[in-house]
Amino acid sequence: MASVSSNIKKELYKIEITSPSGNVVIADEPIANGGKDLGFSPKELLASALTACTSATVRMYADRKGWPLEEVNVEVELEYIQETNKTVINRKIAFVGNLDDAQTARLLSVANACPVHKILSNPIEINTTIK
Repeated sequence: MASVSSNIKKELYKIEITSPSGNVVIADEPIANGGKDLGFSPKELLASALTACTSATVRMYADRKGWPLEEVNVEVELEYIQETNKTVINRKIAFVGNLDDAQTARLLSVANACPVHKILSNPIEINTTIK
């Protein structure tokens, strides 16, 4: 289970996100939304989770197989369409290295099996309580 906490004070809209191990990430809203653009927006953080997980999962797999994968480049665009209450995520992946077609196809399959991809592709339940 992943666990993080966040805190926002008076500075609009600077949010400190902290992990139990002490890592800190700053999130903020763009200037156009009243923030100071000091960090990723919440939607950018969600998209970045998919890029990071995809990259790491593919890298681990290629390393275990001893494949000549030099780089994995991932771009994600996340769009929420309010009229249809639908989220569309477009992901582009580039595998850099001397890979054959079978290896490339397998790495794409591995990318689609990364844990964050699985989370975002399946039903999500959010339970909220007041503490």
